[in-house]
Amino acid sequence: MARMTEEQPARWTQATVYPDMWADPEDDPRNRDGASPDGELATLGDFLTDYRRTLLMKCEGLDPEQLARRSVPPSTMSLLGLLRHLAEVERDWRNWITDADPLPKLYGPKDTDFHGAVAEQAVVDGAYADLECEQAATDAALAAFEDLRERVGKDGIAIRELLVHRVEEYARHCGHADLLRECVDGRVGQ
Repeated sequence: MARMTEEQPARWTQATVYPDMWADPEDDPRNRDGASPDGELATLGDFLTDYRRTLLMKCEGLDPEQLARRSVPPSTMSLLGLLRHLAEVERDWRNWITDADPLPKLYGPKDTDFHGAVAEQAVVDGAYADLECEQAATDAALAAFEDLRERVGKDGIAIRELLVHRVEEYARHCGHADLLRECVDGRVGQ
């Protein structure tokens, strides 16, 4: 079993109200006043938006080296790799809803999204820009479908299934981001 050669960072949180939170409730952009959204589509969209925000929050305040750090060797996973991976996944989801030829990969063959996550500011800036662009493009493509039961693409996937899968993908990777961030600088919280 491999041994850690560096000392682990001390655990800390910025929150003062609840020690297991990332931010205090009044500072958390995911907290909204009022009732939850009405309807399935709005609810799925609300959860997706919160998970997207959570991922970005986990990356805030880190430099390129910290974002690119592979915190759980021998895994290639890093926070920067997650940003790039989710941009790639957003693009791929658009391939699911069409019968046309698939869009090309953003970063190249399988796992290049993680392998290419190197500690350079241009790579970091590109990852954030790619993620924002691909999210907007997928959101726009899916907005054309009002019936969540509609089946689309070569595999006949239901729009509902695709929307739930998007929430699941971000939720899973936000869990990874929790652990990665804690390994980078010790910051903890939901």
